[in-house]
Amino acid sequence: MKTDIQIAQEAAMLPIKEVAAKYGIKEDDLELYGKYKTKLTDELWQEVKDRPDGKLVLVTAINPTPAGEGKTTTSIGLADALTLLGKKTLIALREPSLGPCFGIKGGAAGGGYAQVVPMEDLNLHFTGDFHAITSANNLLAALLDNHIQQGNALQIDTRQILWKRCLDMNDRVLRNIVVGLGAKADGVVREDHFVITVASEIMAILCLANDMQDLKERLGRIIVAYNYAGEPVTAAQLNAVGAMAALLKDAIKPNMIQTLEHTGALVHGGPFANIAHGCNSVRATKTALKLADIVVTEAGFGADLGAEKFLDIKCRKADLKPDAVVLVATVRALKYNGGVPKTELGTENLEALKKGIVNLEKHIENIQKYGVPVVVTLNSFTSDTEAEYEYIRSFCEERGCEFALSEVWAHGGEGGRALAEKVLNTLETKESHYHALYPDEMSLKDKVHTIATEIYGAEGVSYAPAAAKAMARIEEMGFGNLPVCMAKTQYSLSDDQNKLGRPTGFTINVRDVYVSAGAGFVVVLTGAIMTMPGLPKKPAADGIDVDENGKITGLF
Repeated sequence: MKTDIQIAQEAAMLPIKEVAAKYGIKEDDLELYGKYKTKLTDELWQEVKDRPDGKLVLVTAINPTPAGEGKTTTSIGLADALTLLGKKTLIALREPSLGPCFGIKGGAAGGGYAQVVPMEDLNLHFTGDFHAITSANNLLAALLDNHIQQGNALQIDTRQILWKRCLDMNDRVLRNIVVGLGAKADGVVREDHFVITVASEIMAILCLANDMQDLKERLGRIIVAYNYAGEPVTAAQLNAVGAMAALLKDAIKPNMIQTLEHTGALVHGGPFANIAHGCNSVRATKTALKLADIVVTEAGFGADLGAEKFLDIKCRKADLKPDAVVLVATVRALKYNGGVPKTELGTENLEALKKGIVNLEKHIENIQKYGVPVVVTLNSFTSDTEAEYEYIRSFCEERGCEFALSEVWAHGGEGGRALAEKVLNTLETKESHYHALYPDEMSLKDKVHTIATEIYGAEGVSYAPAAAKAMARIEEMGFGNLPVCMAKTQYSLSDDQNKLGRPTGFTINVRDVYVSAGAGFVVVLTGAIMTMPGLPKKPAADGIDVDENGKITGLF
């Protein structure tokens, strides 16, 4: 069996300007990065912004398991299948972080015969967006420490510095560090921290900004610290905005590549959904909607994280209205939720399936609370049985969902025809009545309680004293009308990754709260969630290599 990277390397790609031409994009509107990658110019948006929008389809999934679900693979295969059915279709995806590429998760180019290419470029440095975000983040950190060193005119309290440095790599030893050691000229000694680049507020800002003016206004609102009087100090007060924006001037432009079947893909931005809002950029999504009949987009991890944030943060902030949601699962993952060990998932087990399908059931219920029609799809495996398929099909149809098998990993767009037909039928016959889960004017505690009880199924929420104090302070500062961005384990509906299926009788434990004033949401940290991941005992980096001809192996 060929690996993902072998399939990608054997692909015959079209020059990206030919792919762009299929969507009416002129060569003058492309900023080419070689033959197969391009950025879309600001001028293109001005040309298309008044066109009507196409249909927006969100792809999400059940809680991830070691058995795999294949959300990005499904998104890509669905787009190719819709193209085969005669619909002008674009995909809007996130860029992968280097951390997971060298860690345990792998890249974000899809898999099998449902991939975007060039796969190696995308999974490694791509067009440099993440490096630009890292540089802008760390420039702000450097300016902050320099301001303190040069007399501290803003009276910044070094015990109340919020801004953290970042690095796009899993590096646990940088979570908690001390800076400023050495001579007096080496800076003020203080505790500092690193987050992974995808958790930087600048990543969220880039993904939610409409244009350069909006980007600069958001950058200026970043709260970097508090002064001795307890008042917030912002990036604008440090005169950091212009220089940060200069570093981000190209990164804000959407990137375009292609699928193995030459469907266009706008791949831009990449916040994780377990620690940030988990969606590709607003600019890419809005541009795609002006260029295509149907846009397939994706939100990270399970629907309790990525889809909730897409629907409650991104759609609210960008005035997007999704027309349908595709919910991805696998027979193997549902059996895993039913208590079957990973080594035994290839054996038919209807009892375990019945126990584990409650996870899928909860996600269906959650999406329906937003008033958006749901299509459930199963990524097929050769070990699946007809009896298992039939049970899941009946289960979904009883709950008002369309259902289709997906074989896009093995057969690309052709393997997604059944799913594409169900999606088209849903778009044509079922009206979306999208609405957010909670209103802006609800208190922050009530917003957190609503998500915890309505989406996760918790009985309630508990707050560490510091978290309760921080939330009260944020509301006093006037940020109580912002949506909340829950940082939670992706592996469970609860904040305990070991509670599979549909847990009940649990409490969500909030340990910290802070405002991302530039992004426009309040981050709520639950359980043991980390904003700087670590590498596993055997990282994926162990198997990655490049030969004397520059051919890369081991990426997945």
